[in-house]
Amino acid sequence: MKSKILVIDDEEAICASISFAFEDEYKMFTTTDPNRGLEIIKEKKIDIILLDLRIGRKNGLDVLQAIKERDPSITVIIMTAYASIETSIEAIKKGAYYYIEKPINIEKLSLLLLRATQFKQMSSKLEKLENNQQHNRNFLGNSKAMMTVFTMIDRIKNIDSSILITGESGTGKELVAKQIHFTGKRKDGPLEIVNCAAIPETLLESELFGYEKGAFTGATQAKEGKCVAANGGTLFLDEISEMPLPLQAKLLRVIQEREVTPLGSNKKKTLDIRIISAANKNIEKMVQQGKFREDLYFRLNVIPIKMPPLRDRKEDLPLLIDYFMKKYCKEMDRKKKSISSSARNILLDYDYPGNVRELGNMIEYAVALSIDEVIDDKDLPQFVQDPIRSKARGEDEETIHLPVGLSMKEVEKRVIAETLKYCNEHRQKTAQTLKISERSLRDKIKMYEI
Repeated sequence: MKSKILVIDDEEAICASISFAFEDEYKMFTTTDPNRGLEIIKEKKIDIILLDLRIGRKNGLDVLQAIKERDPSITVIIMTAYASIETSIEAIKKGAYYYIEKPINIEKLSLLLLRATQFKQMSSKLEKLENNQQHNRNFLGNSKAMMTVFTMIDRIKNIDSSILITGESGTGKELVAKQIHFTGKRKDGPLEIVNCAAIPETLLESELFGYEKGAFTGATQAKEGKCVAANGGTLFLDEISEMPLPLQAKLLRVIQEREVTPLGSNKKKTLDIRIISAANKNIEKMVQQGKFREDLYFRLNVIPIKMPPLRDRKEDLPLLIDYFMKKYCKEMDRKKKSISSSARNILLDYDYPGNVRELGNMIEYAVALSIDEVIDDKDLPQFVQDPIRSKARGEDEETIHLPVGLSMKEVEKRVIAETLKYCNEHRQKTAQTLKISERSLRDKIKMYEI
């Protein structure tokens, strides 16, 4: 894939000559307006920018700062007159890759662009390697159940068949998707993640497929969809069970034809992507209920992976507890802490309805609030300190008192409001407690004006 280069210079002749000189090697874009240049950066995902230090009345250093704020990964080469070399060096200190003097020597510029492209590629590889190592560190387990998952990942990481990961919330479905991507043949390509439950239904289609300028009210500029952005890599559709039925039909067509048409466009774009989906609901049951398309389910579920809940792999708890202890001590810049045997036993006995995510939250809570070097029972969240006694007193659940005669709508409104309050306004936890999706919760909050 050709690197994308943007030339920002107030002289149209310079823009045209540079574009003409390199249009066979790179995908070229030009503008004489810095503000338009910032828009192009957002629209086209530019790799390298050739920036003039003096653009009319604009100071190139200000433009450089705006570019870096918009996307720090963009490589910027400064174009300058000889008298501005000191300013060019100042630009390098502020994040520019290098500078070239005017009038532009095309051969020198060609070599500089080659080096900048290689630098960009190397930086990208190092970043991916670091991400890969991070994902490997985060993905832990010695249990038989997790060994099965690890074996499956190793077998399918280089296969482009669609993968469906199922399991309860907090079991690590997204980590599995990342592990497959960053250890497989597509690791050098992009990984685009779409949470189908977190994006409003009206925006999900444009987020996936993109749109052209003027496609609908508010579409002031074109936007590349996640499907196209994932070309050469992986598209991860999290909470796929929350995708509306009409959009399911469109996604099915995209998967079948391996091409997508942005909203407001007649041009189809070819796709080279691997699709990984995840769901915490029983999609087979949803198919039977008519809530999920059977044909799409079969397309997505070519290779299924079932994530075990933490309560079914408790032999992994010591490893996970130690990992989270080190992680949060480091993040909070705390001295290394240990955990008492009694506190550890409490954590080993708990059932973890929220799975690994809940365990991580508990350890984060304990590390944040403990004042001693050893985390003890008292440092753990109250609800897990003595679950048997709490249950006997009825303290494991919050009760809501409702008068007789309330309408069902009012009952639902009060239950949602009280559960939100109980979960400290944390919407994800509230949705999990009520056993509904985050989108459904958001819609009800809006409907009831909670």
